[in-house]
Amino acid sequence: LPAIKAQESTFNMGDKVVNLGIGLGSSYYRGLYYSMGVPPLSISYEQAVADEILENGVIGIGGYLGYSSYRYRYDAGTYTWGWNYSNIILGGIGTFHYPLVDKLDTYAGILLGYRITLVSEFGDVGTNTSSASSGIAYSGFIGARYYFREKMSAFAQLGYGIAYLTIGISFKL
Repeated sequence: LPAIKAQESTFNMGDKVVNLGIGLGSSYYRGLYYSMGVPPLSISYEQAVADEILENGVIGIGGYLGYSSYRYRYDAGTYTWGWNYSNIILGGIGTFHYPLVDKLDTYAGILLGYRITLVSEFGDVGTNTSSASSGIAYSGFIGARYYFREKMSAFAQLGYGIAYLTIGISFKL
């Protein structure tokens, strides 16, 4: 079997990258009475901290902030009732980058952080109370950034978090 030959790395020691993304296929609130308010949005920062792992591999660490909102609305004749949900994920990320294709930064990673869900009730029925729930947020993901300019790339990332698929643009600082 022929050996896979690594390409030249596009994510190198000391590189700093900011990703701005929009999510498709949210893992939160699905069903008949739910509607999306703000689609899953994210911003992340990553810096290469170790290189020459398995020859051309690079380890990166950074931070992540994700936000989305949804509404559960029930209409029953003369009254309307429901909840507004806002979801925030704040966490740290760790990635392993390995170049497989020229100009394509391929990587796998993990996210560990904190999830905050803010809830407010609205409508004609209910107590109009607000509540919040929170907990540990985690995700495993794979992704790629294609550099169409020296310091700008398009990215796609598949995983479980604020969305199943995130697409967007990345900037090298």
